[in-house]
Amino acid sequence: MDRALEGRVALVTGASRGLGAAIAERLAAAGASVAVSARTLDHDDRLPGSLRETVDRISNAGGTAVAVQCDLSVSEDRARMIDETRAALGPVDILVNNAAVTFLQRYEDFSEKRFRLMFEVQVRAPYELGQLLVPAMRDRGAGWILNISSRAGVHPVGPPFDPVHKGGFTVYGMVKAALDRYTTALAAELYDDNIAVNSLAPWDNVATPGAGHHELVDDYPLEGPEWVAEAALLLCSSPPKQLTGRIAYSQPLLAAMQTRPGSRPAAAVRPH
Repeated sequence: MDRALEGRVALVTGASRGLGAAIAERLAAAGASVAVSARTLDHDDRLPGSLRETVDRISNAGGTAVAVQCDLSVSEDRARMIDETRAALGPVDILVNNAAVTFLQRYEDFSEKRFRLMFEVQVRAPYELGQLLVPAMRDRGAGWILNISSRAGVHPVGPPFDPVHKGGFTVYGMVKAALDRYTTALAAELYDDNIAVNSLAPWDNVATPGAGHHELVDDYPLEGPEWVAEAALLLCSSPPKQLTGRIAYSQPLLAAMQTRPGSRPAAAVRPH
């Protein structure tokens, strides 16, 4: 097993299940001590998986993980999550912004409450978490910020337009486009500080709990979460100045690096 992240501390939001859990487990397998966060710690009957289960899997595999409950829509909770992570594991080297609240609804029916909640969790929270963590990353000489995005952030091609874009994706596309633009701007701003900032999206629709609406799209193959997790490891372990400012997609990124899940040791930047 490669240990590219030995000595690093990672924080992964939205890690009860799906992509967040897979990313947290992959980073832990590479040696990182991982804090995983979500709104609840325990199992929800509506969906499989929980923060405690993610921590248990990491621990049972020989890794180090802690669960930190956090409602990312609340600024005070975000600050507390950072404080608890630092107290348990030390300064954060890697931030993975995976958590999302998503509503798919027609434009004219979309409520202000839902609009504000989506932007708070998927745009404002990553922005503020970066502000809280970047100073320590700068002081330590390196850092990695990874924003989990979606191909929905790309402008629809048309007319005529694919039917998927008629299914209430307007606000979802807005938040992902904002997240991608934030990524490239921050990458430029932090380049001289040796802090990488990247955006990563699945190349195809991912078969994960909580993302069932993706499975309704015809003719789109599903990829497993391990593809995104492997791409996340690459983006969170490569030298920051060599791999930053990317709006990356899982399979094309791994193909360009001539790797796939389970096939390679990740590049590493060792702690100073």
